[in-house]
This record gives sequence, C-alpha cells and structure tokens, in this order.
Amino acid sequence: MTLSRNILYYGSDVPQPEPIALRAGPLSLIFIAGEIRNIRIGDREILRRVYVAVRDRNWRTVPTSLLNVHKTISGESFELEFEVEHKREGIDFCWRGSVGGRSDGTIAFTMEGCAKSTFWRNRIGFCVLHPSAEWAGTSCLVETVDGNRMDGEFPRVISPGKVFSRIRAISHEVLPGVWAEVRLEGDTYEMEDQRNWGDASYKTYCPPLNLPFPTEIYAGGTVAQAVKLMIQGDTSRIGSAPADEPIVVELREKSIPLPRIGLGVSSGVKELGARSLDRLRHLCPSHLRVDLKLSYNGYEPRLQSATEQALALGSVLEVSLFLTDSAQKEITELRAILDRVRPPVDTFLVFHVAEKSTTQKWRDIARSGLSGYNPAALFGVGTDAYFAELNRSKPPAFGIDVVSFSLNPQVHLADHANLIENLQAQTPMMESAHQFARGVKLAVTPITLRPRSNPDATSIESPPADGELPLHIDPRQMSLLCAVWTMGSIKSLAEAETYSATFYETVGWGGVMEAEGGSPLPARFPSLPGYVFPVYHLFADIGEFQGGKVVVCESSSPLKAQGLVLSKNGGLRIILANLTSEPQVIRLRTHAHARTFQVKIVDEHTGEWAMSSPEAFRAAAGELMAIEEEGTALHLSPFAMMRLDRI
Repeated sequence: MTLSRNILYYGSDVPQPEPIALRAGPLSLIFIAGEIRNIRIGDREILRRVYVAVRDRNWRTVPTSLLNVHKTISGESFELEFEVEHKREGIDFCWRGSVGGRSDGTIAFTMEGCAKSTFWRNRIGFCVLHPSAEWAGTSCLVETVDGNRMDGEFPRVISPGKVFSRIRAISHEVLPGVWAEVRLEGDTYEMEDQRNWGDASYKTYCPPLNLPFPTEIYAGGTVAQAVKLMIQGDTSRIGSAPADEPIVVELREKSIPLPRIGLGVSSGVKELGARSLDRLRHLCPSHLRVDLKLSYNGYEPRLQSATEQALALGSVLEVSLFLTDSAQKEITELRAILDRVRPPVDTFLVFHVAEKSTTQKWRDIARSGLSGYNPAALFGVGTDAYFAELNRSKPPAFGIDVVSFSLNPQVHLADHANLIENLQAQTPMMESAHQFARGVKLAVTPITLRPRSNPDATSIESPPADGELPLHIDPRQMSLLCAVWTMGSIKSLAEAETYSATFYETVGWGGVMEAEGGSPLPARFPSLPGYVFPVYHLFADIGEFQGGKVVVCESSSPLKAQGLVLSKNGGLRIILANLTSEPQVIRLRTHAHARTFQVKIVDEHTGEWAMSSPEAFRAAAGELMAIEEEGTALHLSPFAMMRLDRI
C-alpha cells in the first residue's frame, strides 16, 4: 500500500489530537485540542464548542498547540489544567486554561494569557457556539452588561447583522423545565449568525466589532476571561444519551431536480492531456467555471483554453466577469474577444472588483454589451465572497436570472469535525437566499474546501514560507474526508432546490485528480502523479444522473452518516457516506424502492485502487445485495462512501 490510512482519511500523516470524553452530572462533553465540544444533556446538544480564538490582523486563526495537560476525572465531575500556545509569523501568545465540571451540571472554563511578542490582532478571547440546527427559531433570555434582561430568539432566517450586543449572559430552555445559562466574564461579548459564513452556529465572541481593529498587543500584555455554563431545573429524570444504535437512513417520496454540477477550470494546470480529458468526460460536468479579470489584457488565452476544454468535455462555460469602473470599455473589448474565440457561454456572472455584492449598474452594462452574443445566456449577480455579503447587500430586484455566492466550510475553524458540522449550515443558507431572491435561480459558485482569498484582510497577506502550501490549498482535497463532505454538500444544496453548484477545479491540488506531473509539494500534499482523488468517483456517480432528480432522504444522525439518492429514467442510485473517523452501521430503509442492489465502496480498503486505476475500479462488478424494505444493516468503514444501484 503506497498511501497510509491517515493520508487516505485526511491527506496527511500528521497525528490527530486525542479527544477526552467527560461528564459533569447530566452533561456529556469532549475536551480536545484545548477546547470543549458537543456539550449535551441527554441527546440534545446545548453548546457545540467553547474555545479561545487568536485572530491576526487579517482574521486568520492562529493555530494552537496543547501542552502539559493535567486531569482529574471521576464519574460525574472532572478538573483539567493545561497550557496552549498560539504561534505563527511573529505571533506568540500563550495561556493557561482550566476546565472544571461538577455533578450539578456546572462547567467553568477560565483562561489567563500573556503575549510573548508584540503583534497586531483582531481578536483574542473566548468564542461560544450554539448549534443552529438545534436552536434556530427558539427563544432565549439575554442579560446585558448593565444588568438589563430581555427576551430574544435564535434567528431562523439568517440574520445579516448582530443578533445580540453587550451580552453578559444568555440562557435558553434545553428540555421542558430545564434551562442552560452561559455566563461570560473578562470582556464585552456579542453574538453573530455564523451561517453567513457557512458555519452551523451562532457565535458569541469578544471584543465587539464596533471597536477599532486591528489593535496592537505588546509583549507582556495579558488577557483573562471566563465562561461558565450552569443548568437550572430538575435534571433528576434525565438519563444519559442513548447508546449508539444503527443510524437510520430513510427514503421519502419527495423528489427535486438534481442541480447542475460543474467544476472550475484548473488554476495550476494550463493544458489538459488526453488522459485527463478522458477521465473528466466520465464526470459529465454540466459546466466549467472560468474567471476573467477584464482589466487584465492577457485573459484571452485563459478563455481560449477554457473554451477548448469545455468543447472537449461537451460542457458549457460559466464565465465570471470582474469589472472595474472602466466597465463599458472592458465589456466592449470582451465582446470582440467572444466573437473571435466563440466560447460556449451559458452563464455570465457579473462582479465588480470594488464591490462585495454586485449592484444593478454593472449588471446592466454587462447585459447590454453581451446579450447579443448568446441571447439564451443567463446573467447573474451576487458575490464572489461569502453569503454574508449577499445577505447584507441584497441583489437587484429586477432583470437578473441568477443570484450567486461562494462557499467553503472553514472560514473560522479548520479541524475535521468542523467541516462536517458546517454541512448543517448549507440548507438554511439556501432557504434564506430563496426568501430575498424572489424565485430567481440560485447558484453556489465556487465551492472549495478552503477560502480562495480573504475579503476581510486589513493588510496584504504574507506569501507562504518555502515548503509550505498556499493558504487556499488543503491536503484533504485528496482524501476520503473530502469525498464524503462533498456528498453531504451536494445533498444539502440539492434538497434546498439549488439551481447550480460549481465545485473545486478539474486538475491539480485544488481539483478532482492530480496532474500527470504530480504534486508540487509532495511532503505537504502527498498525492501521486496521475491519481484521481476519491471525490472523482462521487462526481462520476452523480454525473451519470445529470438531468435526473434527487429523492429526499433523512438520516437519524446527520453528523455521522448521510445519504444522497438519485433517480433518472427508472434507475435508482443510493450513495451512503460515513462522515466520521469511526466505523458506523447504517440501516437503510427504501420502502417501495426495495430491490436487489449492486454495491461498490470507496474506503480505506479500496481507496488506493480507485485512485490509481479509476477505469478498472469503475468497470469492476460490484457485490449483489438484497435490501429489505424496512431496513438492512450496512457496515461502513471510516469516511467510506457506498454506492448502491438498483438492479
């Protein structure tokens, strides 16, 4: 085996942090990497995370190193003491932490930190995350720093601005007659709806954003804060969360058109070879996205290359236009180039380099100058940045065909669990967009694992050090984790009636397969030359159903396993994914769809074969399996993806 298990899982052999399971009376939680996560009462998640964030002047999160953990753990209580270091590019901040849990359900988390260097920061302090999937639309009680108490609500539709300000404490009913209160000390806190950035949570943080940033903290400067969670009410009848049982994935009757699924043109590989093109044809991408900065005179070769690739794949182009204040001249010049190159443009997305969300003027100029090229082409507006920008500056009311925004799951946090958790933000994003887009088609483009740029930076980003990956490249692109996350994303977007979704790139370390020449930095991105990535097989499985429908299905544990069900011309394909690093048992209930299925799995056992010889892997016959109408137990390895085709 050439690739290790961890490389198949995560794209890296870096050791994974070990979680510590804890109890505080009726509460269960996990301590990992200097933070507490998944604080539950029974099977209800009260808080998703409590952690200390150090954000530099460009809002980049400075990574943590956990040191010197001392623990005292009993059945119903615990006490942990530890140290954490945040170091990167001249930033050196350390803090001592203490997390204690009592049998009455009280959890206290304190930090005392000191800057070891002088640096500019936008934030140092606690962040408390309430899971949006659990609490959207429910009531809460907020206490402000001046002692006032007011009734509130966790927003159901994504809030474009602050949810609450000047917070000292926030409490909400977690079970009938049982309340959880979070009390905050050491700074003034406020809450935002993180679904604006693709995070499935409401975040309470400090300091408030109306204060100037960045600010300089000098060597020797200190920060001390505390968070306390208290349970109020009768918890005597609350038991532990139920023991793990098979996860039920159940098909429903409702079906929705499958979104148009496309890919981005490779930013690192200029020309695609015959083998790459042949493999991409098997994905049946509905379109390729190409970005054109019209103030740059040399974009014609890029458009020419994208045109050749689209024609070779039988696809059309989604062309993103980045205009300046010289838009009229730029559009006139582009029209002449279009007449020469003759690209198969299906959609023009119109942006302005100085606007985070497109205003009507630029769409009008683009449409006036380009509609004659292909009268059937759609014209879209929106943002090349995050949904937050679209939510704060709504699209024009008239004369648009498509509203778009980009998406990635790690604007704020980068750990593996965060990627999976944030899948729960995607359906609410689409529901909120549908409310203000008023029937206009919604496109999510592009979708990447990491942010492509930093729209909120306050200074120029430093280039990566020698031997380090560019900031927008994630080694998990080549992993099983990427494949199952992408399946969860397509499911979420499809079931929320998305018109179009553009993922990743074609070839290279931001794509669905490696280039023939291999990784530019194999020590950091350990793919092998000519291999496809596991996500390639997901797109191939979906591509065979382009133009079909998605059958809605539900999972009893959506953060552990999910299903994507495709139908077309009488064919039925079920794709199941284990979203965790532990084996899972899934009970699949197909009801009227019960039949014999042909089964094929991409996992740690078959992954390297599927990556090195995709043609042979896809041509091989799968195992035949009878799926009972009321549920058949299926065993999936960590981050496995199982395809079931009805015979």
